[in-house]
Amino acid sequence: MMGDNVTSNILANRVLLFGEVNSELNFSHDLYGEKFYSFILKVKRLSNYCDLLPITISERLLAGVQLLPGQEVSINGQLRSYNKYIDGRGRLILTVFAKEISFDTPQENPNLIVLKGYVCKPPIYRTTPFNREIADLLIAVNRAYNKSDYIPCIAWGRNAKYAQILNVGEMITIEGRIQSREYEKVTEDGATEKRIAYEVSVIKIYSKQEEDKIVREP
Repeated sequence: MMGDNVTSNILANRVLLFGEVNSELNFSHDLYGEKFYSFILKVKRLSNYCDLLPITISERLLAGVQLLPGQEVSINGQLRSYNKYIDGRGRLILTVFAKEISFDTPQENPNLIVLKGYVCKPPIYRTTPFNREIADLLIAVNRAYNKSDYIPCIAWGRNAKYAQILNVGEMITIEGRIQSREYEKVTEDGATEKRIAYEVSVIKIYSKQEEDKIVREP
């Protein structure tokens, strides 16, 4: 039964990435004597824009491996979230937790994520000045040891229209890509600072009750 739960949790949160190492390897944290490191992976979109995605990797996966800036790698893992207190306030931090790393030929899709979780806030639906429909979602995905990852997602067009009717607590499956987005944050003293937000851009979305109904963005 324990093994079934672990497998289920892995299948509920799957990330496949291929890109270029874009930073030095930095020590992140130590957990039960196991060291973890972080780096930035640059992943190209079809538009040639690049998403700069944070990767966390265990020292076990780095045994005999040397990761250097400019090196191309494939990552198989999960998108994880945790709260970090900065200046007395909690911030949701996202990172791709690597479970496998390889230097194989890249797959056709260099940025793929599949999530199965629960809507944990009412979706926020809006339209842009150019009348493009957008919906923001926050999805809770179960993890082992009674933990959950909270993943912000953004849907467009027909996916956004579909997302706006979802109820809090409803289970859904999402397929998409992880994207990075730079924005400016105004601090309490009136200064502005550049930050990077990470979210899942939705390509397909469907509920547990409608698993045969897949909404595709044209």
